[in-house]
Amino acid sequence: MQSGLLFTTPVWFVLLCVAAGVLYAWILYSQAAPWSKTWNIALAALRGLLVALIGFLLLGPRVRHIETSVSRATAVLAIDNSSSMKEAGKAALPALGQLESSLREKGYHVSVATLSGDDRSDSVDFSSGTTNLSAFLNRIRSNFEGENLTDVVLLSDGIVNQGSSPVFGVYPFKVHTIAVGDTIPARDIQIANVRANQVAFLGNKFPVQADISAFGMNGQKATLTLRHGRNVIGTKTLSVTGDNFFESVEFLVTSAEKGLQRYTFELSTMAGERTQANNRREVYVDIIDGRENILILALSPHPDLKALRSIISLNENFELDMHILSLGPIPAEYQKKKYDLVIFHQLPDLYNMWSNSQAGSFLASDIPAFFIFGAQTSLTAFNRVNRNVAIAGGSSQQDQVTGRFNKAFNAVVLDAQRLTRLEKLPPIAVPFGEYAAVPGSEVVLYQKLGNLDTQRPLLSVNFAGESRKSAVFLGDGLWLWRQEEFSQTGKTDVTDELFLKMIQLLSIKEDKRKFRVTPADREFTTREPVILHTEVYNDVFEKIYGQEITLKLSNEDNEVTSYTYINNEGQPEFRISGLKEGAYRFTASTYVNDKPEQVEGRFLVRDIDLESINTTADHGMLRELAAKTGGRFVRQDQISELTNLLVESKSPDRLNSSEEVVEIIHLKWLFFVLVLLAAVEWAVRKYQGGY
Repeated sequence: MQSGLLFTTPVWFVLLCVAAGVLYAWILYSQAAPWSKTWNIALAALRGLLVALIGFLLLGPRVRHIETSVSRATAVLAIDNSSSMKEAGKAALPALGQLESSLREKGYHVSVATLSGDDRSDSVDFSSGTTNLSAFLNRIRSNFEGENLTDVVLLSDGIVNQGSSPVFGVYPFKVHTIAVGDTIPARDIQIANVRANQVAFLGNKFPVQADISAFGMNGQKATLTLRHGRNVIGTKTLSVTGDNFFESVEFLVTSAEKGLQRYTFELSTMAGERTQANNRREVYVDIIDGRENILILALSPHPDLKALRSIISLNENFELDMHILSLGPIPAEYQKKKYDLVIFHQLPDLYNMWSNSQAGSFLASDIPAFFIFGAQTSLTAFNRVNRNVAIAGGSSQQDQVTGRFNKAFNAVVLDAQRLTRLEKLPPIAVPFGEYAAVPGSEVVLYQKLGNLDTQRPLLSVNFAGESRKSAVFLGDGLWLWRQEEFSQTGKTDVTDELFLKMIQLLSIKEDKRKFRVTPADREFTTREPVILHTEVYNDVFEKIYGQEITLKLSNEDNEVTSYTYINNEGQPEFRISGLKEGAYRFTASTYVNDKPEQVEGRFLVRDIDLESINTTADHGMLRELAAKTGGRFVRQDQISELTNLLVESKSPDRLNSSEEVVEIIHLKWLFFVLVLLAAVEWAVRKYQGGY
């Protein structure tokens, strides 16, 4: 450490401070005193020193401290301790231990790191179920940030089954790779991947697919079986052709049970197969009976109705009913059915069929409504029933307009650039008159009259207030837009996406429950805890805490486990560890304002052995990683060469220096020095009989 004084004033001002102290002491002690001359000189010296020090401090001098430390070159031995490394990794540990000893003797600071966090190279347990080398190296970089980390020695087979390839990372150190494992694929047949829709509807057929790959099994046959529980759904015999074989097998499945359903693929064992651990895979499908029911009530046949049917059919979650009032009364089953959205086409009408057919009764409830204006719409009645826009004018007069997207509308994600295509589509008829927007409504499309941009709404929505959600489309000719867009582009994507998202926005159910328990994810693994988030609200939907939650968890065998926890503000989540693989259902209950509340949910726990899917070492990736970072690629029998390289080309230790500048007046010990000087002088004067 080095220290020095810094002055903000000329140095000779110090002499003035000394002179002031001497002058002050001479004036005070030049007269005759009741004590001896020796004591007089001592007291004068104390007073002069006190005054001089105070004057010196008033000059504002500073002290600069420079501290220097040595940061030794650091090397990290990074060991991939995944289960695919079990044999090759253990065989390489003795040589890695010798490398560690040599580096320490040369003066390196050596640390050991593994995927699972172990820090001893002589007791590594190769049992990690996944390999994410990119996250591993990033963790090392974070842990040694600010230190003189120069080299990382990575012992690995190069197999990555999670995260991105480490080759794409940027590291401030050299990565030397020690490659182990066999790069020649072993004789094996496996289920490489399984695929299925996450959600399917009760009673619908849906595909479940498995990818089968085999190496070195030319000429053999295998049987793939798909099971649902103990029931066999289907089988297929595979004839392996060639040393590198791949085939995708698809089964069409129908489920009559709701909830998370497990489907198991099983592949028969073949002679000479390296392992059977990858011959079985599960896939889960959430079977729901939750279609959203949509009703179209129309005055008469119209091309727009076919366009609407085509748009709605794009979403399998919608179930559509349609009725044309001019063809007969509304069926009784439609009047009893619960709908999530009613689309009124050219209603209310000029002929009052609206009232006579009881179509208006659908507005008495809180069912969301979507009004589509047409030539036969009664403008007076339309103004009375819609909550979006009021139009003053004659219903027989019309304008021809196109649509201009309102970029400020953000209730759903829409591509404003793509929607400019609407301005190039044929104009459609809208009622002529003065437009006034109803408070709370939001414009989605403005009317564009030729080249003139107007502020009159063409398509608007209203979600304000406690009443139903509603939307209005004032154009007559939606079918023209779809037809022209198809003639221009061969698709109807822009028109379809806009109206489908409006329908989804209107039909989606709002969650107004005061008690919610939701899993943090749809799927968990057996190696991580299941996390359930808890939310409890009061009458004005403010979060409240302190409730006792009772949770009942049941597995596929209907075995029930009960838990109890408190919904705390600092920790509104509940963790469950140690669950086995399977589909789970839960029921949570509590009291909110002395009223019982209950919710249900489900989640998956999967035991995915990623390490058994691919066991072929990837030395090419390790070679590329070493070359990119300036490191050295070696095989297990070349570890001694890497040791010599690191010993001979050791990076120099780094000197770290820090400088601190402090005003002397801020040093606390000086205060006590000044107090001590004044106290000693005062005590001596009193003792000697002075004042």
